[in-house]
Amino acid sequence: MVRTQLAVATLFLVLGFNFGTWASRIPALKFQLHLSTAEVGFLLLASGLGAVFSFPITASILQKFGSITACLVSGALIPLVLVALAFAPNYPTAIAVMLLEGVLASLLNVGMNAQGVLTEVAGKQAIMSRLHAVFSLGGLAAALVASGMTFLSEQIWVHFLLAATALWGAVAISVPHLLADQPQAKTDGLRFALPKGAALWLGLIALCGTIAEGSMSDWSALYLKEMTGASAQLAPLGIACFSITMFIARWFGDSWRVQLGARQLLLGGGLIAGGGLLLALLVGGLIPAFFGFALVGLGLAAVSPCVYAAAAKHGAVALAAVTTMGSIGALMGPPLIGFVAHESNLAWGMALVALASLMIALLTPRLNRNQ
Repeated sequence: MVRTQLAVATLFLVLGFNFGTWASRIPALKFQLHLSTAEVGFLLLASGLGAVFSFPITASILQKFGSITACLVSGALIPLVLVALAFAPNYPTAIAVMLLEGVLASLLNVGMNAQGVLTEVAGKQAIMSRLHAVFSLGGLAAALVASGMTFLSEQIWVHFLLAATALWGAVAISVPHLLADQPQAKTDGLRFALPKGAALWLGLIALCGTIAEGSMSDWSALYLKEMTGASAQLAPLGIACFSITMFIARWFGDSWRVQLGARQLLLGGGLIAGGGLLLALLVGGLIPAFFGFALVGLGLAAVSPCVYAAAAKHGAVALAAVTTMGSIGALMGPPLIGFVAHESNLAWGMALVALASLMIALLTPRLNRNQ
């Protein structure tokens, strides 16, 4: 069982490393493809659209072939897409690549979370929070590697090819140790209902959380480069600051939730993330930005584990609705930042991240105390 837990954790690491790799090099991609800030927003939008519209595909693959196949297919193709992005000759090609990236990332996300649930049941041990912590660790590792690679080569393809090779190796080692899916009853079709009552507030919190988290991952490096004058070596470290505090908070999140309760974690987390980032933007400069990004990671860490665990208490339909609202937030957040930045600058764009974080604190009191 230990090998299975490590295998599933490795898949979470793979997805986090994949996201962190291309997100850390957005400034370089912008320069290589001669993109405007708004065009970068559309590039990120393509990834989000791929993820949102992949739901029928991922559900079908999971139902017909199982989560092992979902992890194998997506794990094999994601590194290839990463290389394709590095060699994209023009903007339309990069858009197409990012659409495929969104589809495959969604497929791996569904597959690895299904494996996480199977592993919890089989091992009779709660590990989901730590699995999500490992995802954050993947983003941190990718940011650090990106920073180091800028010293070795300015060529994006060198970085992405090495990253892809590492990801292929990790997937190859992990897949043989995954668990076979339990038989599932066949359904006539997927049903979806808008959330009501507590599920509605949980969905809105998920929406705000993913707007803020996705925007931080996608825009922090470019903010540091354009608004603080950070070098190519320092710009990726914004994601590192964000990822390391999120990793630490998620690693200990289960015990904090038992001691403090989900409502207190969400309320305090929203205030820490929103207030910290807003203060950093007002002060300006590289060091305040690093501290602000770290506080965002700390504050947002509890959102996904708390919200999705609470939604599950209201049934599968409510959980599906809340999850979908979270996906919509991840879709609309990064391009929204880009559009605002295009009309003003990235400081105003990042202020929307602070606003979304503060909205979490405002929405949390609507939840019942037993959530």
